Amino acid sequence: MSDSSVSDSNQSRISVAKTYKLYIGGKFPRSESGRVYPVTDPKGAFLANAAHASRKDARDAVVAARKAFGGWSGATAYNRGQVLYRIAEVLEGRRGQFTAEVAASEGLPDRQAESLVDTAIDRWVWYAGWTDKIAAVLGSANPVSGPYFSFTVPEPTGVVGVLAPQESSLLGLVSVLAPVLATGSTAVVVSSAGRPLPAITLSEVLATSDLPGGVANILTGHAAELGPWLASHGDVNALDPTGASPADRVELAREAAGTVKRVLTVPDPEPDWTARPDLSRLRRYLEAKTVWHPLGV
Repeated sequence: MSDSSVSDSNQSRISVAKTYKLYIGGKFPRSESGRVYPVTDPKGAFLANAAHASRKDARDAVVAARKAFGGWSGATAYNRGQVLYRIAEVLEGRRGQFTAEVAASEGLPDRQAESLVDTAIDRWVWYAGWTDKIAAVLGSANPVSGPYFSFTVPEPTGVVGVLAPQESSLLGLVSVLAPVLATGSTAVVVSSAGRPLPAITLSEVLATSDLPGGVANILTGHAAELGPWLASHGDVNALDPTGASPADRVELAREAAGTVKRVLTVPDPEPDWTARPDLSRLRRYLEAKTVWHPLGV
């Protein structure tokens, strides 16, 4: 085939319009409702079709997260750190794709999008490094009067529902998901509705790394629709309502009270995700367990 024929073929080629799926239990199912919605850039240009998750999809994701919790929380902290670091390695390998998707989703210049992607990867590494240090820093040996040892140790809270930030498509998502996994909890994430592409690509990264299926589940859809079901679900132990509107957060807290689940207090508007992280999000996904043990004779 001549060079001119190849050129003509490329010019006449129609690109493949993508229709992405959900990420539940380590697999990529379609929404049970069959719904999809178009994803556009800030100027309205079509980018892809995304699955529109339903209440049933959210329930399936919670079931998967609960099933995975025992194995993930029971793994050694060192092993969890290795798994999370492996995710950062795969993120680094797909840096160019993430940069393109963040730029398109958020309407940013390539250089600024690249900086946000680099910060997101570094943020993931930062949380990965904390997995085997949490107990030493947040646990304690308690002074007691009597022939006993008394220790307080942090333990993962369980299944966490996460409504991801709506504006920061990757860095904000990593900043709310990574601390959940670092503590040994499992997650059901509802991505940004208008900017879901980096979250979808992140789910592909999770699927091709060493993270067990079900530890992190990513749904594309609307926080206003899926948030109340996660807030009222009896098998969800904590809720991060970052991606909900201020008005919706009040109702989410009311729904969550019915199952006495922890609801994170989040600022409005979205925080500066580029700011240096601290231990506050790690603390929120830990429960304190105090153990007494008699001294030997």
